[in-house]
Amino acid sequence: MGVEAAGPLDEYGIPVIPAPVDVSQRKRQAIIDAALVEFLREGYSAASMDAITNRSGVSKATIYKHFGNKERLFLAVVGGILPQTYARLECGAAGVADAPDLRTALVDLAVDWAHILLRPDIMSLRRLVIGEIDRFPQLGQLWYRVTFDMYNAPLITAFGTLNERGELATPDPALAVQQFVAATVGVPQLVHTFRADAETTEDELRRIIGSGVDLVLARYAAKA
Repeated sequence: MGVEAAGPLDEYGIPVIPAPVDVSQRKRQAIIDAALVEFLREGYSAASMDAITNRSGVSKATIYKHFGNKERLFLAVVGGILPQTYARLECGAAGVADAPDLRTALVDLAVDWAHILLRPDIMSLRRLVIGEIDRFPQLGQLWYRVTFDMYNAPLITAFGTLNERGELATPDPALAVQQFVAATVGVPQLVHTFRADAETTEDELRRIIGSGVDLVLARYAAKA
């Protein structure tokens, strides 16, 4: 679906949101904050521009002046919050290749990732994007790119280094990392995505992730 031009777009076709530096921009930020609450609560179709107006304290005319329409507002809000959210998170994969105990390092890394990915705010955002991905495929593309850059890419480098040193047999480190993610954080993430009431204890999380790490290390053990 196309987006009416009413300001600059990024490479994914998502409106670029300037930093709030004056009264006008502070109003813009108030709209974004109110819209995020409404979209997370109601989804795109059921979200009310009147509710966003009331929550933001900004007139509806001002909202349309800044964003043009509901579609553009949705893209600006969700597309803006994704990189901001993940930019604050530490990947932690950089030291994996030199860890004294590879299994422990991978378990700790995946547990740290799970603590981030299973956060209620990120899970709500994930469900929202999944629900609207047919209407707004650019949000799916952005989500994939942000998570790949923050998580997969550094670990791909680490797996490549371990392969070169003969400590793992991962000639295709990108595939190995995809399988690692699926076998570890992917298990509880899938459950929490479709069961908003799901709870995973720390012990259960470590048991699931430890099992996934063992599976991956057994598959990619260095050849004797």
